[in-house]
Amino acid sequence: MTGSQLPRGITALIPSAPSAPITATPGERAASQLLHLRTVEVPLPLLAAAVELIAPQLESGDPVTREAAADVRARLLAALDSAG
Repeated sequence: MTGSQLPRGITALIPSAPSAPITATPGERAASQLLHLRTVEVPLPLLAAAVELIAPQLESGDPVTREAAADVRARLLAALDSAG
């Protein structure tokens, strides 16, 4: 990203991990970014969709990505369970 390009959308709200590779997939970026969140209010169907979207990262070749995805997925599932 050059100096003239500012983050937009959700990218502007969630910081990127400084160690995230430039060629990271959307799922890898999501796993990294979601770990920064502590509190959020979203519709339950969105949480369920996020659980499905993060699932492919559980089989990533990168162990750090797998660990982050597992942590994010666990948090999402816990939120779904507590809401139900």
